[in-house]
Amino acid sequence: MTGKDRQGVAILSDCPLQRGRLQEATGKFGLTTTFIGDSERLMGWPTMPEPDLWLLSLKDEADHPALFDYLLERTDAPILFGLDPAPDSGSTEYFRWERRLLAKLEKQLGPLEQLDDSGSLEALDEPEGSAAPQRLQRPHWIPSVDRSQPAEEVWMLGASLGGPAAIKAFLDQLPEDLPVGFVYAQHIDDHFTDVLGRVLGRHAHYSLKSPEPGDRIYPGDVVLMPVENEWMVDREGRLQPKDNDWPGPYGPSIDQVLLNMADYYGARCHAILFSGMGNDGAIAAPLLRAFGSRIWVQESASCGNSSMPDSVAATGCASFAGTPGELARQLVQTIEESCLLRGRPPQTSA
Repeated sequence: MTGKDRQGVAILSDCPLQRGRLQEATGKFGLTTTFIGDSERLMGWPTMPEPDLWLLSLKDEADHPALFDYLLERTDAPILFGLDPAPDSGSTEYFRWERRLLAKLEKQLGPLEQLDDSGSLEALDEPEGSAAPQRLQRPHWIPSVDRSQPAEEVWMLGASLGGPAAIKAFLDQLPEDLPVGFVYAQHIDDHFTDVLGRVLGRHAHYSLKSPEPGDRIYPGDVVLMPVENEWMVDREGRLQPKDNDWPGPYGPSIDQVLLNMADYYGARCHAILFSGMGNDGAIAAPLLRAFGSRIWVQESASCGNSSMPDSVAATGCASFAGTPGELARQLVQTIEESCLLRGRPPQTSA
């Protein structure tokens, strides 16, 4: 819904904590708050708020007959009540509660998550012949890779709004021949995947590729997960489509991609969560971290929208946060340290 005016909600609750959590959650979805308070404050308000939707979270709705009469007489906006109380922030249950709230909001207001459109993607493209960005040098302790062998280690790159710019900056700075593969899950309209692939691959050593049934993930691959249906990795390490859509409101589901990759790769599957709205990734990332995966996030100030990486960071599972450039440097350093620990010899000149 890029370009659409921000919609507003009015929040009514007799619990200050619930009011705060509803305001925080709706803000993640790009909604403004036109009013927040309890029934007494509303009835004393000088002018009637005019939101697109009323959110009511009351301990006992039967105790507020005058409030419902007041609203029905003065507003034409829909009223959403019977909301579950919000659990503790940062918990898995909290993020599940946010997902349920999002589903209810979208039922009333339509799709809320903003996605990059063709215009914002085209703006990332450089003219033909433009200078390539400065790349990191591959440390000599990282040996040349055998591209005929599948990648032992996979990094999942997850993003939504503002993600393509961040992912491009990240990939553009990576040196070639890193012994890892990438899986890229981007909330985007399926019509723009060709534009995304062209723009991101202009200067990077890593070009996007769409998966085919039976494909393996090789070093240097950046496999772009399709939007329209779920994909998994079978017991032989081959990518396979499933007959169902991705779970959740947007595809591909970053949580599900993480879980599907981890089913095969285990602790050799890591993740970096880049710019995006919502909290996709915040449920699966802590599970992967508990089994030894690395979970990194883009730091807030460099994001087009920081809700997604901030949600993952709020779980306490992220071990590193940085700009796209800092994330690229951290990845190269981490791979180098891993090679040193394995005792691999430095590469030699031909």
